[in-house]
Amino acid sequence: MKRTNKHSVLSDILLIIVLISVVFPFLWVLLSSFKNEADIINYPPKLFASHYTFSNYTDIWKTIPMTRYIINTVIYAVGVCAISVTFDSFTGYALARMRFRGRTFFYYVIMVTMFIPFAITMIPLFMELSKFGMINTYAGLIIPHATTAFGIFMMRSFFVGLPEDLAEAARLDGLNEFQIYFRIMLPLAKPQLITLTIFSLMGSWNDLLYPMLMTTDQSMRTLAAGLALIGGQHITYYGPVMAGTIISMLPLFVIYMFAQKYFIQGSAMSGMKE
Repeated sequence: MKRTNKHSVLSDILLIIVLISVVFPFLWVLLSSFKNEADIINYPPKLFASHYTFSNYTDIWKTIPMTRYIINTVIYAVGVCAISVTFDSFTGYALARMRFRGRTFFYYVIMVTMFIPFAITMIPLFMELSKFGMINTYAGLIIPHATTAFGIFMMRSFFVGLPEDLAEAARLDGLNEFQIYFRIMLPLAKPQLITLTIFSLMGSWNDLLYPMLMTTDQSMRTLAAGLALIGGQHITYYGPVMAGTIISMLPLFVIYMFAQKYFIQGSAMSGMKE
């Protein structure tokens, strides 16, 4: 009993340490967004300040075109999410349930692309989009992300784990593959689709390198790219940057809070079977 109690106490202490290490940076950014500039750059740094202000949240709208950045980010993130989730689910179902020559080879080729860093492909991709005149366009931002290897892997892993009897019974009832997918498989895959949607939204919303590479016009910048360029184009004011960071985090936080149940369920059920 004593060993069990000691183990439990040590586990709780370790979890508390991990929790603090994860929460502390977000708490620092949140509090700093309400501090004046002197308190932020004060040395030694202090977590709490004697005075707080909302001026950073008004100054960020004057420093950069936040409205334009938010609109661009919404179009980019929602466009990528809608297209990639659709194509990834189609491809995952085809690789898991449909029998065709080269299916395994095609699947492994897709998986190999997960190990290729974006830094290797970004220059050829930029040259390709430039020749097609897609730089500084929404199509140039969205189309190259129309599908992802991770999304295909995630959806295939789920569909592989479903009983084969479901599809066989549907075929006996006269349903074709599209009808089987939309009427039977898609409703069952709701937690996985929501989980993949959250992953896709998070990746696109917080994406920095790709939007910076494919947009040279300030009116086409996304929120992450616009905040990153404040220090390069203007004198860096950390308060407005912190406020802009909090603003950019809020939509994802709200989405996750509403979809938390499905996110946990989908994460637990995905990637377990081959």
